[in-house]
Amino acid sequence: MAAFPRSAPCWVDAQLPDLEAGKRFYGGLFGWTFRAGDAAESAYAEALSDGKLVAALAAKQDGRMPTAWGVCFATDDIAATVALIRQEGGQVITEPVRVGRAGVLAQAADPGGAVFGLWQAGDRSGFEKQNEPGSFCWTEVYTRQKDRVDAFYEKVFGFRGTDLGESGTDHGEPGTGDGDTGDGGAADSGSSESGSGGAGASESGVDFRMWSPEGTEPGPDTAIGGRSVITDAFPAEMPSYFLIYFAVADCDAAAETAVGLGGRVSAPPFDIPYGRMAVLHDDQGAEFAVLQPPVS
Repeated sequence: MAAFPRSAPCWVDAQLPDLEAGKRFYGGLFGWTFRAGDAAESAYAEALSDGKLVAALAAKQDGRMPTAWGVCFATDDIAATVALIRQEGGQVITEPVRVGRAGVLAQAADPGGAVFGLWQAGDRSGFEKQNEPGSFCWTEVYTRQKDRVDAFYEKVFGFRGTDLGESGTDHGEPGTGDGDTGDGGAADSGSSESGSGGAGASESGVDFRMWSPEGTEPGPDTAIGGRSVITDAFPAEMPSYFLIYFAVADCDAAAETAVGLGGRVSAPPFDIPYGRMAVLHDDQGAEFAVLQPPVS
């Protein structure tokens, strides 16, 4: 399996109250199949699409943990990255721990409180499939502390930012979503429930920054994620978070299927320059987005 570039999103997993219910939901929505993970505990399932690893589901070990999707970023030196996270004002939640021969894992939070993972590959690099239906395609962090968070990710991961409104970027970012509150909407539809972002972001003055990996020319063609801002329209207790996107062949059908499986739609399907998207919650409350690429 090819190694991921430094700081690229390389894995996603969901922490759920009921693992078997999660398998039924995501198996029904994305056609995923599952196998027991390498973790010592049995409450962990790796998800496969067309026989390729795309994600994992885990049973929460503590009911106080959020029911949520999370993202891991690749690093070739996890100890150095952890030290840099502390230096730049982040918090290390879980110190690096070896996961058998697969690799080394750590968990951290940025200065705004959004949680993310770090992965130093051993035998396993991460996704075996992405940017195709049924697999990861994008992530963005939602925060109230944009200046601290921008500096943090650019220092820790070497991201190069492109703000909407800069030359060649007036076409909006891939999407929007809401936090763990369960309410959301699309900025371009005029909804006040959206944290920020949306297809009309540049026209509406929404603050959004795209991230491109170190060593690339920053801009939409190289972007691997982004940063949006949680507006004052949301309660102060709403935490910062990462929204995970999965590619689908038909956004409207995916939203309908999610509802039929017991989930719900917080931002109904709407068009953006990158295709058609929706923000959904599974039947246990974990939020994620789906994106149907435009027809080429």
